[in-house]
Amino acid sequence: MREYELVREIPNLCRNNQMRDVFFDEVETDDPVAYVRSFLKEKAVEITADVRADGGVTVYAVSDGLTQKFTFTPI
Repeated sequence: MREYELVREIPNLCRNNQMRDVFFDEVETDDPVAYVRSFLKEKAVEITADVRADGGVTVYAVSDGLTQKFTFTPI
């Protein structure tokens, strides 16, 4: 399994508030998209992913009109 630093960003949808919730974690997974699906398993989610040249993956998950960004960076 590959080891990643995971940064999860959740934007604040309140008007005039540019802050966002940001969470950091270290995870082991062979498939970052499957990891996000299992993390959000209770919700109907639309997922897109961008694979970077350095082996990192950015996953966008849209659920109930809220987009969460998961950035996986290889360690």
